[in-house]
Amino acid sequence: MLALHDVGIVRTVPKWFWVWALNIQTIYLSYNQISGNLSQVLINSTNFLADSNRFVGQLPHLSPNVVLFNIANNSLSGQISSFLCQKMNERSKLRLLDLSNNALSGELGHCLMRWQSLTHLNLGSDNLSGEIPESIGSLFSLKALHLHNNSFSGGIPLSLNNCTFLGLIDFAENKLTGNIPSRIGERTNLMAIRLSSNEFFGDIPQQICRLSSLIILDLANNRLSGSIPRCLNNISAMATIPSAIDDKFSTLKFSIYLGYQGSYLGHREDLILVVKGRKSTHTNILPLVRIVDLSCNNLSGGIPIEISSLFGLRSLNLSRNHLMGRIPENIGGMKYLESLDLSDNHLSGEIPQSITNLTFLSYLDLSYNNLSGRIPSSTQLESFNAFDFIGNPELCGAPLLKNCTENEGPRGDENVEGSERSWFYIGAATGFIVGFWGVSGALL
Repeated sequence: MLALHDVGIVRTVPKWFWVWALNIQTIYLSYNQISGNLSQVLINSTNFLADSNRFVGQLPHLSPNVVLFNIANNSLSGQISSFLCQKMNERSKLRLLDLSNNALSGELGHCLMRWQSLTHLNLGSDNLSGEIPESIGSLFSLKALHLHNNSFSGGIPLSLNNCTFLGLIDFAENKLTGNIPSRIGERTNLMAIRLSSNEFFGDIPQQICRLSSLIILDLANNRLSGSIPRCLNNISAMATIPSAIDDKFSTLKFSIYLGYQGSYLGHREDLILVVKGRKSTHTNILPLVRIVDLSCNNLSGGIPIEISSLFGLRSLNLSRNHLMGRIPENIGGMKYLESLDLSDNHLSGEIPQSITNLTFLSYLDLSYNNLSGRIPSSTQLESFNAFDFIGNPELCGAPLLKNCTENEGPRGDENVEGSERSWFYIGAATGFIVGFWGVSGALL
C-alpha cells in the first residue's frame, strides 16, 4: 500500500512511477497538488484514490482488477465513451467509479453494460450530454447514482427500474424533461431523490408515497403542477424522529480493506442541498437530514394537513408555487423542523398559534402571501425579522412595524373569551325576539 494523501505534495508524477505502481494493491494520493498527464497510464491497483489533485489529459486505462477508482476533482478531459468502451480481456471487477468534477464530455452511450459490477457511480459536475441511456438498467447492483450538474436531456429511462438496490438518485441540474415515472414508487430502497433544476412537468406521482425509506425528496425548480400528494405521511422514514444510531445511509457505505493492521477506508455519499436558504454539500450529517423541497414549481391547491404528520422532518420548502388556503393548524407538531419556507404563494388566514411550538426553527419565510391577523408571539418567532413576514398587507404585530388593533386577532384565551361573549349576546337577542313575538301573539 502507498498512502500519501493530504501531505502537501506539489509535483509532477514521473513516468517510472506508473510502472512501479502496477504491483501496488492500494494507492492513496488524494488531497494534494500532484500533477501529470494520465492519458497513457495503466491503473492495475485494486484501490486507486487520487481525487482533489491536478491531473490532466484523458482518463487512464483500467485493468479488470480495479475495484475502486476515484479521480474526482481534477482537470481530466476527453470523451467519456472512450473510457467506458475500453477493451478488457476479462470482466471488470470495478465497484466504485467517481469521475465527478472534471471536464469530461460526450454521451454515455451503450458501453455502460460492460461495468455491471458497479455499485456506486458518480459522474456529476462534468460536461456530459445526450440522453441517459437505457443501458443504465444493466447495472443491476447499483446503489448510488450521481449524474447531477451536466447537460443530460430526455426523460428518466424506464430501465432504471431494473436497479433494485438503488438507494440514491441525483439527477439535479440537467435538462431532463417529461413526467416523473410513477414506477419510481417500486424502488422501495430509495432514501434520496434529487431531481431539482430540470424541466420535469406533470403531477407528482402518488406512488412516491410508497417509498417508506425516503428521507430526502428534492423536486425543486421544475415545472411540476397539480396538488401536493396527501399521502406523504405514508413515508414512514420522515414520520419518525432521526437518531445518530439510525443511519439510513449505512447500506450505501463503501469500505475497502487497506491490507494492514485490520484498517479500512470508508466512502460516504454526499448531496448538494438547499437548506435554510443556503446551498451546501451534506456528507457526514446526511443520514440525519430529513427534507422535502417542492419549491419553484406550479403546484396548486392547499397544503395537505397530512404533511404535518412528518414529525421527523427538518426542512420543508414549498415556496414559489400557487398554493392557497390556510397553513395547517397542527404544523406545530413538526417539532424537529429547523427550516420552513412557504413564501411566494397565495396562503391566507392567520398564522397558526401552534407554530410557537417549533422551538428548533431557525429559518422561517412566510413572505408574500395573503396572511392576516396578529403574528403569534414567542421567543422563537421574535428572533426573526420583518422580511420574513413582508408582503402580507393584513398581517400585524412584531416584528412588523404595523401594530394590531383590537379587531385584529387577540391571541390565546382572548379569542376564546371573545367568542363566548359574542355567542352570549346572540343568544340573549334570540331569546328576546322569541319572547316578544310570543307575548304579541297572545295579545292578538
